Amino acid sequence: MINVIERIQGYLQREKIDCAFLTSTENVTYTTGFRSDPHERWLGVYIPAEGQAILICPGMEIEDAKSAGWHGPVIGYSDTESPLELLKAQAEEFKSIAIEKNHLTVERLELIQQVFGECQIYDAEHFMNKMRVIKTADEIKLLTKAAELADFAIETACSELAEGKTELDVLAKIEYELKKKGITEMSFSTMVLTGENASSPHGTPGETKIKHGDLVLFDLGVVYQGYCSDITRTVAFGDISDKQRDIYETVLKAEMTALEMVKPGVKASKLDLAARKVIEDAGYGDYFPHRLGHGLGLNVHEYPSITAESDIVLQEGMTFTIEPGIYVPGVAGVRIEDDVLVTEDGYKTLTKFPKSLQTF
Repeated sequence: MINVIERIQGYLQREKIDCAFLTSTENVTYTTGFRSDPHERWLGVYIPAEGQAILICPGMEIEDAKSAGWHGPVIGYSDTESPLELLKAQAEEFKSIAIEKNHLTVERLELIQQVFGECQIYDAEHFMNKMRVIKTADEIKLLTKAAELADFAIETACSELAEGKTELDVLAKIEYELKKKGITEMSFSTMVLTGENASSPHGTPGETKIKHGDLVLFDLGVVYQGYCSDITRTVAFGDISDKQRDIYETVLKAEMTALEMVKPGVKASKLDLAARKVIEDAGYGDYFPHRLGHGLGLNVHEYPSITAESDIVLQEGMTFTIEPGIYVPGVAGVRIEDDVLVTEDGYKTLTKFPKSLQTF
């Protein structure tokens, strides 16, 4: 964490920026080790170009911050105090500041300028993305464990499939079993979609009952010690049609084609284009409406974006998803997604649940 702050200070000094003020839960976690969701309250870490960084959090969380390993100054505030006024009493005056433009609201930026005066605004996001995109060995261990738990969740889901059970029945079982393993937070709202419902890429689980001949799509992830997993598997419940099987095999081929290209030095855009070509050649190009994948770490969706126009070059230590899909209304929806780590000479999939078509 000290190394992270020192790297940020090096960036500030090179760019001649007086300070940074990071406010997203993920970047506060990355720089201080303290993870918190303060809801409407302020959370942030003030990092001057020189000197000590200061953590700002609700007063009730000071001990939690210290327990998480933060040993620097902490400004804890009550609900009747202004954290910015408290910070002003400790911080040096500044004329320039780097913030997360995609996170800090206009209202809060205006408050900062009211308290500290007008200043030049810079975006810290690019530098933070550049740091966070290459995972450390410790981060990879946490991501691997999060992926193992995602695999367990898919196994649980498949064992729960039965004629007449609803999507919500299966969803409830998944999250119950994960809670028994100590998981209190999912990466996003768990999806269990059966039959025609699966043809909506971001459908909402409901009371639809599972029946023979359905393809059932599971999309889920867990948060393990702050790090996220994200897996999608589509399975058959009973015999499915030749058309459904063709869609499944096309998606699987697209995913494997992209996976086998992963290694340092390859442009991310080539992965998307290769998977998309497989789907287009099979006649389903109009039914693959989203990017191939996204970065994965403290956020379930983070830098980089794996698209046909991405200019990102893969590097060892990057983690991201590969998740092609085909969604034909009234016929089937299939997506297969894995969490991928770029290794020295190739790749490793962190998610391990089988991808050959599973029938239950």
